[in-house]
Amino acid sequence: MLAERLYMSGMESIGDDLNTMAPRPFADGQLAAIRGISTSRRYRPGEVVLAAGDALDRFVLVEEGEIEVTDPATGERLLPSTLKSGQFMGELAFLTGGPMTLTMRASVPTRTLEAPRAAMLRLMSDVPEIGDHVLTVFAARRRRIFEAGDSSLIVRGADRDPAVARVAGFLNRNRIPFHEETEGQPEVIWSGRALVDPTPRAVARHLGLDLKATPAETLDLIIVGAGPAGVAAAVYAGSEGLRALVIEDIAIGGQAGTSSRIENYMGFPTGISGADLTFRGQVQAMKFGTRFAMPRKVEALSKREDGFCVTLDGREELCARAVLVATGVQYRRLPLDRLEEFEGAGVYYAATEMEARLCSQTEVVVVGGGNSAGQAAMYLSRVADRVHVLVRGASLAETMSAYLRERLEADPRITIHTGSQLERLDGGAHLEQVTVATPSGSMSVDCRALFIMIGAAPNTDWLSGLVKLDSHGFVRTGAEVGALSSFATSCPGIFAVGDVRSGSVKRVASSVGEGSVVVSAIWSHVNAPPPQTVGIGG
Repeated sequence: MLAERLYMSGMESIGDDLNTMAPRPFADGQLAAIRGISTSRRYRPGEVVLAAGDALDRFVLVEEGEIEVTDPATGERLLPSTLKSGQFMGELAFLTGGPMTLTMRASVPTRTLEAPRAAMLRLMSDVPEIGDHVLTVFAARRRRIFEAGDSSLIVRGADRDPAVARVAGFLNRNRIPFHEETEGQPEVIWSGRALVDPTPRAVARHLGLDLKATPAETLDLIIVGAGPAGVAAAVYAGSEGLRALVIEDIAIGGQAGTSSRIENYMGFPTGISGADLTFRGQVQAMKFGTRFAMPRKVEALSKREDGFCVTLDGREELCARAVLVATGVQYRRLPLDRLEEFEGAGVYYAATEMEARLCSQTEVVVVGGGNSAGQAAMYLSRVADRVHVLVRGASLAETMSAYLRERLEADPRITIHTGSQLERLDGGAHLEQVTVATPSGSMSVDCRALFIMIGAAPNTDWLSGLVKLDSHGFVRTGAEVGALSSFATSCPGIFAVGDVRSGSVKRVASSVGEGSVVVSAIWSHVNAPPPQTVGIGG
């Protein structure tokens, strides 16, 4: 754990370091604007301002007194510092109206200014200086409580229960604060109560991340997929005033969110994880009013007279004037006996901090020759005894960036096996050993963690035949389907960007660029005047 923290320490994160930020009060004019939408309230010492589990439905600014953070379980003060005059309460969950994961209470007689959430969001949009200040503090707080694990959401025994591990992975990849415990019965606890059905969807409902749009609501744009392309489109759609909703079935970041360290994305010279990069984009998009629903899966798409409707798991239906396909690709599953049995119990498709915790004092096998596999191998080598990289081809030269390939070859804890592939998986309730076919014969590796990062299967089954696909199932766009926009499909009103698009460059920067540019064509489609009908006079 210490090694991986050292590896991550030089990278960009989801926000500034709260410990190094000096408190900065609002300017007089800004404070007057906040006062104009607020009411004054007083609290007695020990009175709860907002309890863990309560929705962040108002903006709370301290005028006099102090507010402290308390442990929801013990009622004791959790942090030595308090919020004093001029400081405000809350973190990024305020943008969605999600719940507090910690309890806030007055430690002395306290007077506050309290503004309704909707009014404060409007003010943050109208006065960018206020919005920038609030978001900077909120992001720094989210980083602190996420890294410290200060939360009333407790995940226990993720290393022993695949269902609990899936919840932990969902929370980790979406940068949602939770407290992790290794001892005790595997379970997920929210505000003191164990969840009967510990699934990402169940946790999302408690955290206010599930679908909030009503079926009767008509949107301008539904974005399916929250990888780099989808999140970039979400930012620009919101900034252009489009009513947009992003639907994601796993976690913000998509396949890029599983990359532990991206070093060749412009603007981040020390690197940034895929999850942190896309999380920042999500915060930007929410600032402009774009909403997110997860983990929800789109199962079908239908054409309607005034647009399109998507059918979700759970049978809800949502309609919009336009649809953006940004579902990306997924790693292919290998045809191995017991593979499904070991998924979540030794077989993984992402190498994030959550999975890295399970790799201490064991050998690890990474299957794949692309950049994602290389980044995973470098990341895991900081915690595992040894990392074996299995490559079916003769070398990594054609599939991996040179800087990454050279690092793998120079790392004494990484062994690259070319011309090799998995042959067999063995173990009890958890993976214990893999057998590898190499040019020199079979090789057995005792390991409890296998990472599969090969192939690129497009996620297009839900399109219901409305758009043309190429022979590999990727969405065809632009001139080859007679469309004016490079990102328009054969069906007017449906657009595609990122890895799911036929002929796209499979890079994060390219996906972000496509997601940004496509919004111009979407805006034109949504705001096009209705076709004129010619009547016959009598």
